[in-house]
Amino acid sequence: MKQRPRAVLAMASRYVAGLFPAPVLDRLRASADLDPEVVIEDFGEAELADVDVLITGWGCPPITAEVLERAPRLRAAFHAAGGVKAHVTDACWERGLRITSAAEMNALPVAEFALAAILLAGKDAFGARESYREHREPGDPAEGGEPGNFGARVGVIGASRTGRRLIELLWPFDLQVAVSDPFLSPEEAQALGVELLELPELLATSDIVTVQAPDLPETRNMLDAAELALLRDGATLVNTARGALVNTAALTRELVAGRINAVLDVTEPEVLPVESPLWTLPNVFLTPHLAGSRGNELARLGACAVRELELFAAGKPAAYPVYRDELARLA
Repeated sequence: MKQRPRAVLAMASRYVAGLFPAPVLDRLRASADLDPEVVIEDFGEAELADVDVLITGWGCPPITAEVLERAPRLRAAFHAAGGVKAHVTDACWERGLRITSAAEMNALPVAEFALAAILLAGKDAFGARESYREHREPGDPAEGGEPGNFGARVGVIGASRTGRRLIELLWPFDLQVAVSDPFLSPEEAQALGVELLELPELLATSDIVTVQAPDLPETRNMLDAAELALLRDGATLVNTARGALVNTAALTRELVAGRINAVLDVTEPEVLPVESPLWTLPNVFLTPHLAGSRGNELARLGACAVRELELFAAGKPAAYPVYRDELARLA
């Protein structure tokens, strides 16, 4: 695009400072006419007649046909977050808007968190913490039957953006990595350096299983009682995706029995009821949905949206486009 575009922020205003700290905001304003004090949280009374680009984020209201009628120049919406389903409507695709997402950037901290959880679970760090607290005795490396990460088998459910990032992060470690994903071909699995397995076999043969699939109608409760029963005694389930992918009642039964362990950054519901035993079980490590971008990691998402704006202003293709026909497989 040869003419300098006019851009406006459309998101919950509380996210602006984190997504666009001074260096990122300077880049944004260098590529477009933008008033950082104007943040659209409701398109109802917003002035849109001369807007070419929306920089969207969490809390962006839906970009409906009525909104587009009031924004005749609008050509793009660059999302400084992950999923776009909450704000991108059919009217956006019919207009032919250029839609992008920072989902690839948000996948990195989730993958990093999952990696840390896997390595700590492989050493039984969470269980050992409870034992150490109670008995005040150090572990003895000579004791037989102790856990460890040498040759441990990690099963990744979902070759999503996060799943693939996690697989990359697992490469340097002495781990066996398998993946289950109905959309992943044997050739792609080979390129990723992982073994492709059907879900039942992955569950039955893994020491640690990590959930990285998208939250879709087809994946709700994909780990139900029958699937969870396939896990080895002493296996650990790591969930940094969405709580709805795992049947909470079935998981709770397995965990109360003490047969398996869990590292849960997400639950269903979120937050768990106060009476849930998952709050206090020694074989459960709960965190408050913090694997995704937080704190200074938000700036990575803002920088991604700014990069998309720079490419747009220079007349170049998008780096991370979102296409209508792929939405069914995206969270």
